Amino acid sequence: MSAELPSPSASRVSFTTRATGSPPPSSTALLTDRYELTMLQAALADGTAHRHCVFEVFTRRLPAGRRYGVLAGTGRVLEALSTFRFGDQELSWLGEERVVDRATLDFLARYRFAGSISGYPEGECFFPGSPVMVVEGTFAEAVLLETLVLSILNYDSAVASAASRMTSAAVGRTCLEMGSRRAHEQAAVAAARAAVVGGFAGTSNLEAGRRYGLPTIGTAAHAYTLLHDDEQSAFAGQVAAHGPGTTLLVDTFDVTQGVRNAVAAAGTGLGAVRLDSGDLPTLAQEVRDQLDALGATGTRIVVSSDLDEHAIAALAAAPVDSYGVGTSVVTGSGAPTCGMVYKLVAREGHDGTLHPVAKASTLKPSTGGRKSAGRRLGPDSRAVEEVVVGGPDQAVATWAPDTADLRPLHVPLVAAGAVDTRFTGAAGVELAAQRHLASRGELPRGARRLSAGDPALPTVPLLLDR
Repeated sequence: MSAELPSPSASRVSFTTRATGSPPPSSTALLTDRYELTMLQAALADGTAHRHCVFEVFTRRLPAGRRYGVLAGTGRVLEALSTFRFGDQELSWLGEERVVDRATLDFLARYRFAGSISGYPEGECFFPGSPVMVVEGTFAEAVLLETLVLSILNYDSAVASAASRMTSAAVGRTCLEMGSRRAHEQAAVAAARAAVVGGFAGTSNLEAGRRYGLPTIGTAAHAYTLLHDDEQSAFAGQVAAHGPGTTLLVDTFDVTQGVRNAVAAAGTGLGAVRLDSGDLPTLAQEVRDQLDALGATGTRIVVSSDLDEHAIAALAAAPVDSYGVGTSVVTGSGAPTCGMVYKLVAREGHDGTLHPVAKASTLKPSTGGRKSAGRRLGPDSRAVEEVVVGGPDQAVATWAPDTADLRPLHVPLVAAGAVDTRFTGAAGVELAAQRHLASRGELPRGARRLSAGDPALPTVPLLLDR
């Protein structure tokens, strides 16, 4: 089988078990904004730093034209918690730059998140107002995580949301992530992971493969063909090195001659050909006809070249087996962030109880109080609404649906500082990819339309009275 193209049945990804599940150890503590630390200094000084607080992550709206979002990055947030430590280097720099005072540096030297985190499982679809993550602890513990949580969830969810639209448009055909060269080198790893959460079957990025056990793909670029004296010798060399199941890039010069040369080099058992330019719908049909006429009826066709979900949908009638997507997926296909925010919704008062707090800012309001969430299903098991649960704090904290048609959405992720490792590493990505398939599968059929429209589900409140 070609290293370029996993089996067409690989809509579910098969993960290796050798992946480490985390990047090389380094502190994530300074991946934050200065005001998180300056707020901490002021709160330590005025005695409010140790008040118990609840923070909530949500988005007020979906990007224009999107009908649902896909939560991704949860596993990376949990992994980042283990290295959110202020070591000697971080503390020395903060002191030299006079970012915070000595008392705050002493606090940071001892910092460990000992609170709790719950939220939607990674891969779950979300909508405006969905409380996708809830972070609970002292103000000092929880406020420091704001920037890190948002930078991970906003980027990864944007990529996964775009990837989901692409895999939906592909209607069972394989999508492959090839966008590393269009992103920051570390963002490329995160993007590959998020694309797989959104349904992609593999990535060209080797670090993503090593770190998260993702299937890696890729054989040759045009440079390999141009290195040789002619296309025939290039193809012969590639087949000799990788076997006839490889994928040959046939559009460096003339596509028709390229297909002839490819079959001549590999025989009718050639794994696949790749098209990276031109009028792809027309070329794909011409190449399919040519391959069949040459007896290479099992040779698959991979197409690339600046694809997005709309281009993939336009190729639905073409004889294409796999799509290689680069720039569009790693940039969120026009929506590079999900607009998620991290807001304080409840804090301990002088009486020792939690009180709802909320912003009233114009166009940027928040709703006070702890939230939970469920998804209501209709008789056909299709979702009909997103239910956001509010009310007295203890009632919300212990809420469970009392009807079979309401599926709870929150799961515990961190308890007393201890991370549930089921959601991290390679196993966490596989779990997230499976969750997304199930979650997207229960959405109304119109949710998959690429045309602009309202969110696929309305978000409705459910207020508890006790």
